[in-house]
Amino acid sequence: RWAPHLVQRCSVSELYVVCHQLNEGEVKDTALEVDGKPEMDSHRIPPSPVVHVRGLCDAVVEADLVEALDKFGKICYVMMMPFKRQALVEFDSVASAERCVSRGAREPVCVAEQQAFFNFSTSQRITRPTNADDPTSRNKVLLLSVQNPLYPITTDVLYSVCNPLGNVLRIVIFKRNGIQAMVEYPSVEDAQKAKLSLNGADIYAGCCTLKIEYARPNRLNVVRNDNSSWDYSKPLVLQRERAKGRQRQAILGEHPSNGYGPHCPLLPLPANSRYRRSSEEVQDMISYPLLLPKTSSSSSSSSFLCHGASSSVSMVSGLHPTKMNCSCIFNLFCLYGNVEKVKFMKSVPGTALVEMGDEYAVDRAVTHLNGIKVFGKKLNVCVSKQQAVIPSQVFELPDGSSSYHDFSLTRNNRFSSAQSSRNIIQPPAAVLHFYNAPPTLSQHQLLQLCTEHNVPAFTKFKVFDAKPGSKTLSGLLEFDGKTEAVETLTVLNHHQIRIPNSSNPFTLKLCFSTSSHL
Repeated sequence: RWAPHLVQRCSVSELYVVCHQLNEGEVKDTALEVDGKPEMDSHRIPPSPVVHVRGLCDAVVEADLVEALDKFGKICYVMMMPFKRQALVEFDSVASAERCVSRGAREPVCVAEQQAFFNFSTSQRITRPTNADDPTSRNKVLLLSVQNPLYPITTDVLYSVCNPLGNVLRIVIFKRNGIQAMVEYPSVEDAQKAKLSLNGADIYAGCCTLKIEYARPNRLNVVRNDNSSWDYSKPLVLQRERAKGRQRQAILGEHPSNGYGPHCPLLPLPANSRYRRSSEEVQDMISYPLLLPKTSSSSSSSSFLCHGASSSVSMVSGLHPTKMNCSCIFNLFCLYGNVEKVKFMKSVPGTALVEMGDEYAVDRAVTHLNGIKVFGKKLNVCVSKQQAVIPSQVFELPDGSSSYHDFSLTRNNRFSSAQSSRNIIQPPAAVLHFYNAPPTLSQHQLLQLCTEHNVPAFTKFKVFDAKPGSKTLSGLLEFDGKTEAVETLTVLNHHQIRIPNSSNPFTLKLCFSTSSHL
């Protein structure tokens, strides 16, 4: 209803403010202004120490607001609303707030090099979680709310982000209202510094955004050290830190050493990130170190990874450098659970991460595949500390295929609700069960298929009697040994076979048989 005369009288920037207010449904919180004057008296907001800031860029953190606005007066508190690109800033007096609002109405006021827009809030004071009467009150414990948490948030992640700004003493993560955490620092000054630097920042590009306030308790009580809570003041943990080199925050995109070998890649860091270092070259990867107990050998570290964790991601190393790719790994691991994603690690040749449907699938894969030989290489399969596989640093494998593949939508996963009852979990064996083959498939054609793909050929062949009306063929293949059967399954499982006069190919499916011999 304001559009006709506003379009005629407003500048482009003023129209932007009006449309943004209407779009957010927050006209009640601010007066619409034209030429610096209230357009409608009924919507005029009386002066308040709290200023409503709009039009912020995505990368703004609390420190940017303080830097841009403290020239108008002392700032008592800042509440970020990152996904709305807004914030509330509480000054120590109405006069300071009036200077801010009036300056923003007369000339552009930039926050992080982008013009922002200001008006009084309907609130006279920003509500703090502490409910402290003193508006300048601080606390050495911070309350972190993680908005849009697309990826796992653990004590490792938060330590990596928070510790470079001050020595973190304790972290407690809870899921009462979404993903929240409390982080305790040694002093109020350290906590204030962390809040200024991180409030409104993304842990990973475009998600896991931090909204930080001062918490109510002034000390955290940690009963155990795990992914949800950690006391870094304990001597054992201090030894663990020194031994494993936890020096970097994930938000910097560094590659800290974890003492085991492979890094833990998460997400690429945007090229324009404020957390990049201008004085040195930084790799495009966000990573954080594994927490491993202090050990005297790498074998004991490997044992900790294999048996001391619970995750839906497995790590497989010892892969043949030229003969293994994402599809081959899928063909093998899909026998023990749904495979969601597979990613080869660029920093550790011959190693890949496999995200499966749940942690039970990972346990089955570790139990049955760890230690088997594939193409002359012994596989080491164990539970990864990662909670998800994230595409990053994708590169081309020697065979020309991609180092990352998402299998979450493939029909070849066998543990869906419709098919799971038909699966029989079997360890690798010398006899393979084949099914879903074309009804005309012969022994000679199967042997020719093995030759074409340079995999071991079977020594015995048996076809099951087809059921009435069946349009596919099934049977058994016996090999000289378990290793030969595994290699053939790894390559030919889900191979598509086309036959004349058929529009769709047949997907050959293989699994280990319960039969020991034919």
